[in-house]
Amino acid sequence: MGLQSRETWAQRLGAFRASPAAFMAAPEGEELGRELLSDLRSEKLNEQTKVSLLALSLEYPAQLWPDAPGAEAAATSFLDTLVLLPPRPSALRQPLLLAATTALVAGGVLGPTSGASLRLLPLLLGLASGGDLGRGFVPSSEQRPLQATAFECLRELESCKPGLLAGCLGLLRGLLGQEGLVAPVQPVSLLLTLALRNTLVIQARAKASLQGLLTVRTSPTGGGPWNWTLAQEGDAHLQPQAPSWPAAEEECGLSALEPSPEEARELRAAVAQLLDTSYLLTPVAQAQVLWLLGWALRGLRGQPPVLFKPQLVRLLGTAQLTLLHAVLALKAAFGEALFTAQDEALLLRRLTVAAQHPALPLPAHLFYLHCLLSFPENCPLGPAGEEAAPLLLEPQLCRGLLPSLLHDPMALLARLHLLCLLCADDKEEEKGQGQSPRCYLGELLAGLRQRAALSGGPRALTTLCFQASYLVAHCLAGQPTVLTPLTHGLAQLYRARPALAPHFVDLLDQVGPELGEPLRVALQQEVVSRPGRDEALRWHLQMLAKVADRDAQSATLSFLQAAAAHCTDWGLQQALLQVCRALLRTGVGGGLADLLQTLARQLEDPDGRDRARLYYILLGHLSEPKLGVALGPSLAVPALASSLVAENQGFATALMVQEAPAPVRLSVGPERGEGPVPVLQLQVEVLEPVYSLELRFRAEGQLCAPLGAVHVPCLCPGRPAHPLLLPLQPRRPAPTQLDIQALYTKPTGLTCYAHLPPLPVKFADLFLPFPKPPEGARLGFFEELWDSCLPKGTESRLWCPLGPQGLKALVSRHLEPFVMVAQPPTSYHIAICLPPDSKLLLRLEAAQADGVPVVLRTDDWTVLPLVGDYLRGLSTAV
Repeated sequence: MGLQSRETWAQRLGAFRASPAAFMAAPEGEELGRELLSDLRSEKLNEQTKVSLLALSLEYPAQLWPDAPGAEAAATSFLDTLVLLPPRPSALRQPLLLAATTALVAGGVLGPTSGASLRLLPLLLGLASGGDLGRGFVPSSEQRPLQATAFECLRELESCKPGLLAGCLGLLRGLLGQEGLVAPVQPVSLLLTLALRNTLVIQARAKASLQGLLTVRTSPTGGGPWNWTLAQEGDAHLQPQAPSWPAAEEECGLSALEPSPEEARELRAAVAQLLDTSYLLTPVAQAQVLWLLGWALRGLRGQPPVLFKPQLVRLLGTAQLTLLHAVLALKAAFGEALFTAQDEALLLRRLTVAAQHPALPLPAHLFYLHCLLSFPENCPLGPAGEEAAPLLLEPQLCRGLLPSLLHDPMALLARLHLLCLLCADDKEEEKGQGQSPRCYLGELLAGLRQRAALSGGPRALTTLCFQASYLVAHCLAGQPTVLTPLTHGLAQLYRARPALAPHFVDLLDQVGPELGEPLRVALQQEVVSRPGRDEALRWHLQMLAKVADRDAQSATLSFLQAAAAHCTDWGLQQALLQVCRALLRTGVGGGLADLLQTLARQLEDPDGRDRARLYYILLGHLSEPKLGVALGPSLAVPALASSLVAENQGFATALMVQEAPAPVRLSVGPERGEGPVPVLQLQVEVLEPVYSLELRFRAEGQLCAPLGAVHVPCLCPGRPAHPLLLPLQPRRPAPTQLDIQALYTKPTGLTCYAHLPPLPVKFADLFLPFPKPPEGARLGFFEELWDSCLPKGTESRLWCPLGPQGLKALVSRHLEPFVMVAQPPTSYHIAICLPPDSKLLLRLEAAQADGVPVVLRTDDWTVLPLVGDYLRGLSTAV
């Protein structure tokens, strides 16, 4: 397709943005990236259209150039277009720089082997440092904007390849020292901070020094200061923007970095230089500099936290939320090494007072409350990770932060969270002065439940009530004086409005046993005390399916029997049977069988009758463990046409033999050189309790006769297991491999099978000894065997290396059962029987320091390569 007009490109770009995947899948999408690069060089398109094309390449680089060669070609084309621009002001230079950087990063081709990378990096560094690139490359009116863009591109590259600009630290320090005469302060500060932090972390992980990186002033045209080695080590993608401050407690391993005194002095100077110029930056940029420097210097030897003290004096009274957040991050990083108790009290008072300002926007209000809830104390009393109110935060100071029903839901929950932390520290003897936090909490929860009980009220009020209940249960799980009235209040709420049953089910799924168990009992009592013909029967059955168990069995069955007569439609019948299913899983017996039999006869819907009959059959034929598994959650997709089909899918999954990960590990133990056939001694390691284990073996090829199965009644982890004996019946004396399947029963009653890793059978595992003749007749017996191998057999000679252990140790370790005649330590006659009917005879005589000559005879010439490999490997075998 040739050059396209502005209107055509506008239509194509609109269609692409509407559905990028569909556009690229169409035939016209195949050439979109190539046509975009081609038309960027056309002089017939105006700059506005070209800027639109470059904007598309910035937003969708992975779709336009999905593979590495395409991304490399795109970046090269962008750079060529940039170089060919006429020396007059143009709106394309900045987008072209950004597009080339984005293509390299998104395509994953940034590296020392990329030609575009080696062109882009010197260009960016030359633009950033204000160097002369020749031939009027940058008009004077564009120098500052293009310089800022170059810094942004370098920061993006350093973020994606941490450590890439480690060799530029000295150059960036020099640019920062010129205080904006050559380069703008903010881009230089952000880039230097990020590069310094990445270099420190990577060098610490590599346990290397800074190697003078802070003092080397590299020219941008001097061959490239790019440290691809550090970039490869830093490919773990260090976070360029630090997370919230609780994560700052994690160790980053910087204590392993041991800079020399000169390097420590230069590092302090670089940090002080960045901090001294930070007041010139925007609040967001200042916060990022403080974040990165604080995170990088935490735990680093020779870098005292007092370097940050002048900035704290300046920022403790700041009204900028980003800067306040950065200050709290420094407090989490350095603690009492940088913040005194007076500083901590001042910060807490500032946060508390600011959070109470009546004109504060909701996001800022939530920010201050979050800072109070996650305040990094100097000396917290509880264990790490435990939620608690700050020690210096007095309840009187928080009177204005108590939640009210008039607050926004998000603000109410945040204030409620703070109130719960205060209630956890509330002492019973402190009730003399005003209303205690626990009393206020109880009244607030009662007001929330009262609003949620209003029929037809907004759904948001109901949701807020249950969110508040969950928050209280989470924060005050060990406070029965709070949870008991909360349980009674929730039960009364259900009594007033049974339609909230789905909310109660969700709450029971989320809360712990401290609230969940008493609430379950209270709700079960509420339901079964109602008549079975209640107009809210649907909600009662849904609630009972969640809370029913062995307790109150007779009352539950009486309720169901009374409700069965009023379950006239399909939905109510299915809800009733769902309760029966829940009772089956809990092990309820006799009375339930009568109810199921009644339902199987009386229900009007055939689907309900069949399901009740199925439950009755399962109850009569399955044990309790099998019944619980069969009625557990099914992974099958339920069929909408019939509930019975969905049930059968679940039962079939539970009752059939299922494939599972192997719970057993097998290994070959010491060789057993006795008996008429070779026997493998298998060592067993079990990962979980296994019952009725059956191991099935199959030898690959036709080298071995079919093997019998091995049965083990029970195996448990931690208990010693006897070795398993597996007799082999080789058809030829050659190594093979055994495929293994395990069939077993889990403690839950499920029968499973698993494939175990193949087990190799080595050549030596087939060795059997000849019957030993009397002591005086052994030499004659060996000579008879030796002579019988010829002329049908064969004779061979080879060299067996010994290694440091010598011949005697080698024979005693590997061939002792087969020695027929011995004259240690220099001569051994060995006779080996190879099933089914072959023999192998060895003469080891005249041993030398590094080996022994071996003369062997056998009546089966096909084993010669195996014997040679076996003997040559004895010296290295363990």
